[in-house]
Amino acid sequence: MTSASHDEENTEGTDPVLRSQGVVGGISIGTLTGGAVAAGPSARAEDRSHRSGQPAPTGSPWPPTAPPSTPGGISISVMTGGAVASGTEVQALDQSIQRIEASTELLVAVRVLREQLRSVDTGAETAELGAQLDEAEEEITTTGLVRRDRLQRLRERLELGTSTVAGLSSAAALMQQIAQLSGLG
Repeated sequence: MTSASHDEENTEGTDPVLRSQGVVGGISIGTLTGGAVAAGPSARAEDRSHRSGQPAPTGSPWPPTAPPSTPGGISISVMTGGAVASGTEVQALDQSIQRIEASTELLVAVRVLREQLRSVDTGAETAELGAQLDEAEEEITTTGLVRRDRLQRLRERLELGTSTVAGLSSAAALMQQIAQLSGLG
């Protein structure tokens, strides 16, 4: 379910200086392949979609440049999902689940790091990372997909990891795979 609303006539409650200039704020997006966008004093944006696979190619030049935004507004180069709201009584909700097609290289990187972790450290942080790797491997082997938020959590865990984890070449290889698949690089 994707919804967006904008009441252009109602400027009540907006910044008086901007309102006197006729500016309510706005959102400029160069490329939008999913999500919900709203602008205005009573703006709401909601995206609760379930998406699998890679975002649809846009045919636009890469990297895109963000379009200019209006004063008090938001400018986004590329939006492939989520929710954005700009205005006085804003509310944005994104409860979407995006699953990305997992490459063989990602699965190999997950398995190699998990095996290396078992041989180096048995601390709580390493155990938690190992559990996350187990969950990722299970998801990939059963569905061929991996949740984007799972990749984000793995990436964050690896970036904040102990020197033991950071020193493993397999951690760097997994970070590279995550960046390539999810655009989180």
